[in-house]
Amino acid sequence: MSDLNQLEKDLERFQAKFAEMKAEIQKAIVGYDDLLTDSLAAVFSRGHILLEGVPGLGKTFLVQTLSKVMGLSPGRIQCTPDLMPADILGTHIVNENDEGRRVMHFEQGPVFANLILVDEINRATPKTQAALLEVMQEGAVTSGGETMMLPQPFFVMATQNPMEMEGTYPLPEAQADRFLFKLRVPFPDKATLVEISKRTSGFDAPSLQQVVGGDELIEFQKIVASVPVADHVTEYAAQIVLATHPEDEARVADVDRYVSYGASPRGMQALIRGARVICALDGRTAVSIDDIRRVALPALRHRVILNFQGEAESKDIDQLVQGVIDSIPTSIAV
Repeated sequence: MSDLNQLEKDLERFQAKFAEMKAEIQKAIVGYDDLLTDSLAAVFSRGHILLEGVPGLGKTFLVQTLSKVMGLSPGRIQCTPDLMPADILGTHIVNENDEGRRVMHFEQGPVFANLILVDEINRATPKTQAALLEVMQEGAVTSGGETMMLPQPFFVMATQNPMEMEGTYPLPEAQADRFLFKLRVPFPDKATLVEISKRTSGFDAPSLQQVVGGDELIEFQKIVASVPVADHVTEYAAQIVLATHPEDEARVADVDRYVSYGASPRGMQALIRGARVICALDGRTAVSIDDIRRVALPALRHRVILNFQGEAESKDIDQLVQGVIDSIPTSIAV
């Protein structure tokens, strides 16, 4: 009982800190309530984020704002077709020491920061994409036989523009799978556009305060990871993942017709990790099926791969995944 009481107290602190962070971010960012919640949920779940949206929606500004509010050192990589792995990881250069001798020195690249913005990741070549995604997985850079750990906490927020595909290199399925969530940045409505104009047409930018530090952030990550998940909730999440596969018995008709590959085991991990944060935000000490359903779309939309017919008919992945979620009755998991 004492452990449960401690967890309740920790979750109360987490709720308060989360609300404070979100309020501070919304001083600079208008609207996007769900997007901010999902972005912070991924951060507290120790996951990377793939942001998709047309230019001018504030994807880059969101990352900059997050780094200020969380007190994390930011890094930025602007992807272009001529970007090489050494441009992002770093490289060995020759320097002279105090004695006049030439020595090899490793010059760190922009990945040696806490929060990395990778702008238009689909404009980098596959070689550079692979180097970046290897760093995301390992949390370290190896060069010249030496392994250097990246600072912790470490997050990558990558953006891609779905409109301009000419001259781009779409992320392979196995590499997109390394992102915990794929979040779509919607176009703002009229009221939001008006508010954006009021806030940004002058010279004064909002002054943002740091709300949480790196060590405290890691502490909250550990607290959230300790939220228990009952067996029937885990089984429900597994049923959703399996139902995205065309060969599964529980698949829906559209999956059988339009899907080539379903979500991977990483999709299952994303469901559980994300659901824990949603549960903690609601002040509960056990994950529910509704928490799984809440994070299923951002956790799975980039892990379901269309076949030739699905591509030819331009099927909407979100509709397919939502159909899978709706097809699994909540009652059978209890």
